[in-house]
Amino acid sequence: MIKDFDHVVLTTADLDKCLDFYTRVLGMRVERYGSRGAERIALRFGDRKFNVHPPGFKASLIADKPTPGSLDFCFLADKPIAEVVAHLKACNVTIIAGPDKRQGARFDLRSVYMRDPDGNLVEIAEPF
Repeated sequence: MIKDFDHVVLTTADLDKCLDFYTRVLGMRVERYGSRGAERIALRFGDRKFNVHPPGFKASLIADKPTPGSLDFCFLADKPIAEVVAHLKACNVTIIAGPDKRQGARFDLRSVYMRDPDGNLVEIAEPF
């Protein structure tokens, strides 16, 4: 029944810090969209996106308890993990674990972990 996913909603306490981290550090791009006069914000990467809910955002349908810092997710890198680590260090991002070997959904991974400005656990991995 389930083939893939389209988007995830990221709740943030500080929109500017959130957008800076995901664009400057992770290379995503900001997309602004919306209808009926309500501007929406998303972070695009490949053919996926994170819709971003900043403080005070009122959506008609939301999680029961949307909370900044409650996500734990894994991105697949488009470069070797050593290059990812070098980039993170150049951006002054603290790596809290890794590179470590992990088991992913489709293959074994070599992963590094950090936190975004809201405290979400962000894993970046390369398959091996």
